[in-house]
Amino acid sequence: MSTFAEIYRKIEQYSTIILHRHTSPDPDALGSQAGLARSLKLKFPEKRILCAGENDEGDLIWINKMDKVTAADYRGALVITTDTANTARIANDLYRHGNLLIKIDHHPDVEPYADMSYVDDQAPAASQIIADFLIEENLPLTPAVAYPLYAGIIGDTGRFMYPETTAHTFNIVAKLAATGINITEIARNISDVTFVQAKLQAEVLDYMKVDPCGAAYAVLSKDALAKLGVDSNQASCTVATPGRIKDIIAWNVFVEKPDGTYRVHYRSKGPVINELAAKHDGGGHALASGANAQDLAEVKQIFAELVQVTKEYQKKHE
Repeated sequence: MSTFAEIYRKIEQYSTIILHRHTSPDPDALGSQAGLARSLKLKFPEKRILCAGENDEGDLIWINKMDKVTAADYRGALVITTDTANTARIANDLYRHGNLLIKIDHHPDVEPYADMSYVDDQAPAASQIIADFLIEENLPLTPAVAYPLYAGIIGDTGRFMYPETTAHTFNIVAKLAATGINITEIARNISDVTFVQAKLQAEVLDYMKVDPCGAAYAVLSKDALAKLGVDSNQASCTVATPGRIKDIIAWNVFVEKPDGTYRVHYRSKGPVINELAAKHDGGGHALASGANAQDLAEVKQIFAELVQVTKEYQKKHE
């Protein structure tokens, strides 16, 4: 694994740097990408620093907006991915045209796809790693830089609820907050939903099926989303809803995409689920992961696997 110093030296060598994150982005994907890009722009105003994606920011466009990039931009360019464990999830395939690829991530390194990498799977958020990098290498940490990084950390720690949160996390967010960012505004932006999203959160409980072992799932079809005027990206607001129910310890939310395939959300209060996600073109954290399903048959298979893992977990903890 590369050090921060080695990555910084590579950044110094390139005049064009293009940052990618994962598709269907969450606050950490956008926050880590934006925080690094903004700091590098301040440090190196003579360089071209671009944020690339698939223009799928959705309700999170307040964190960052993508730049327009073409294949020509990648000639001789350094490409950096943040918060992206495997190549299948990198937003925008143009990243392949770069000269050198660096991976900065906090997921288990199941696919070491880059020329250089810094992966810390104990960190609760890629945004925390980026903040560490900026501080260690004495790069600019202004309010504009701190704002998306704070959003990313808040998002991936579940407001400091998840077990990966450490004292170091609080030290980092204290430094980000000290820049003068509006932390109340960030928290509200992450938690606020539209009225139709609130209705969908309520309806997901009607769709939900619960196994006696404590595993649950809900399928949100294209028709159900269209009825409320919600797209598949906005439907991500439903992912945490089943977790508020005491007897549910692991769950899937399946969201049908426009092409008829399904975005699969895994969440857990104990059973390890990232290995399950890896079987279905996905991955992530032990208790929060994402994957994909081609059809309802695969949806059924995925939930059967979740039930099995949940039963094994329950047996161990009887």
